[in-house]
Amino acid sequence: MLWLFQSIFGTDALARGRYPDELIHGAIERAVDGTDPRLRALRGYEKRLRRAVIHAIDHVVSLVEQLPPPAEISRQRYGTDPELCAFFASVEHMQEVFGTDLALSDFLAGPEGPVSDAIVALLVMEKQERHVLGMDLEGEILRRDVPQVTVNFTGHRLLDPTSTEEETRRLLKRRAFDHLLSLALRRIVSARLQRAGLEQQRTLLRRKLKVLEDGRWGFQDAGRGERPDVGDLEAQLAAIEAQFLGLGTDAGTLKAHLDTLIDVLSRAEEGLWSTRLSLIVDRLGVKRERHAAGTLQLDLEELHNVAGRTIIVRLVRMARTALAPRRDFLREAKRYLG
Repeated sequence: MLWLFQSIFGTDALARGRYPDELIHGAIERAVDGTDPRLRALRGYEKRLRRAVIHAIDHVVSLVEQLPPPAEISRQRYGTDPELCAFFASVEHMQEVFGTDLALSDFLAGPEGPVSDAIVALLVMEKQERHVLGMDLEGEILRRDVPQVTVNFTGHRLLDPTSTEEETRRLLKRRAFDHLLSLALRRIVSARLQRAGLEQQRTLLRRKLKVLEDGRWGFQDAGRGERPDVGDLEAQLAAIEAQFLGLGTDAGTLKAHLDTLIDVLSRAEEGLWSTRLSLIVDRLGVKRERHAAGTLQLDLEELHNVAGRTIIVRLVRMARTALAPRRDFLREAKRYLG
């Protein structure tokens, strides 16, 4: 069964193309569990998947390792760090983001949280651009109704907070691999099933995809704002898997599913990739063509997938002591209600 927190990618550094057999085997089994566990009924499924899985591992290792070192997050750096000024509207906004983030809250409540001096995580955001009419100064002339493009960042959330950069990068490799599996599962679900009697399989696959997305699988933001019950999600996955196994095996359907999985993993760089984007903006978030007094240079890492999704990602590091006290919403509600 695909346990949501099963560990792949060991804590040791991985050399591209040189992976222990246990890692490759674990990745193959995770790929099968993440799509259709009945693929194990096909003779030689491991051999057929091996090359595609190694290619996908190569890709996700490269994808994560090329992320720049973490940006330091603190009240003191806000105002002097161009990224922080662009990502957050104010110091208060920055502290609100981290003070209400569920992943960070779960980490701080876990065994490492109370003893961790520093926290490393991936900050994920949406970049929004709007065409507006604003004012601009040309020489000494103030012009009105000037077409402008403003840039702001929304939907801030943290992924895989840990106490070390190494561990966060390891978890992100697993997350990137899982994201590829989610793309493969989505393709399997959306494939036109022409043969009679396959609608039940399609329904189960759809249910499985929804459960995995509710568990914050990959980089999807489904369920943002709600804390998933991992035990309940894993129980649902176990029930779906049992129903799958009860359907029996159709060699033709399973071969099609395996072919889809191999195709997605063999072309991992076409399913999930990153690009660098350089922007110049002023303090109001208006895009500028060249540097001038009061402008900021932003070098952004954009993560894209084949489904057309694009997010901005940035590794961040913060001292635990620099976090604002976390709000107790239940206590505040009781005080408000008397």
